[in-house]
Amino acid sequence: MSTKAPVYFFSHGGPDVMYNTAHPAFPVLQKIGKEITEKVKPKAVVVFSGHWEAEPRKIEVNTAVKTDLIYDFYGFPSNYYKAQYPNQGSPELASKVLGLLKQAGIQSEGVTRGLDHGVWSGFHVAFHPEKNPLNVPLVQVSLYNNQDVDSHYRLGQAVAALRDENIVVIGAGMSVHNLRDYFASQGSSQPMPYTVSFDEALKDAVEAPPSERQARMAEVVKRPDARQAHPRFDHLMPVYVAAGAAGDDVGKRTWTLHEGSMAWAQCRFGNVPA
Repeated sequence: MSTKAPVYFFSHGGPDVMYNTAHPAFPVLQKIGKEITEKVKPKAVVVFSGHWEAEPRKIEVNTAVKTDLIYDFYGFPSNYYKAQYPNQGSPELASKVLGLLKQAGIQSEGVTRGLDHGVWSGFHVAFHPEKNPLNVPLVQVSLYNNQDVDSHYRLGQAVAALRDENIVVIGAGMSVHNLRDYFASQGSSQPMPYTVSFDEALKDAVEAPPSERQARMAEVVKRPDARQAHPRFDHLMPVYVAAGAAGDDVGKRTWTLHEGSMAWAQCRFGNVPA
């Protein structure tokens, strides 16, 4: 049994998730947050969000101590743009991540950047500042600005050693994310056929034996429904980073919801301390 920190994939939802306490994903994110703070008790968290793509062949790491919020969405009520999420970065941890990326031959640089809503909206539910604060450093790392799933899997592999220090790696995206169809259907909750088929195919790949997982996950994006589920792969790439960081640990989809043109799969790789 692995003694490393588990790895997580959060389907984070939109900025409204932190206000919509009646949404089925709300208590699920709360439960995952409690699992991390009360059982895993990590030294720090490193997160990869679908809302930060750097360059096609270069990764960026946020080195800031104080990280402001980025309100990277439009058309929401005015109070959404005043939301706060207290957090603290760690230049020391950011430097460690940069070192691991260099060892893996990955071009990278440290930058100062805000925390995007792909992180803070879901984290506000999972790690509520008053009810379940994270209270450890949080460092965000970019994705590549490309659609190559294997390069993102290798990105996860490059930072896997963080888990030996009880640092939790989290990928934050959505297992299905088609905003075009969401707006066209006026937010209908009736699942699109591809929402179900792609989410289930991703589940099978995530839960494949670790020795087969990378190849199985590479096949998922070749499916006919892949570009329906993700017109761009930005929200899908974080699960590839998480799977890469998992190494030889088994993956499990712990929960999902098929809602219109969105799917909310939550995944964990590895074991949670008893």
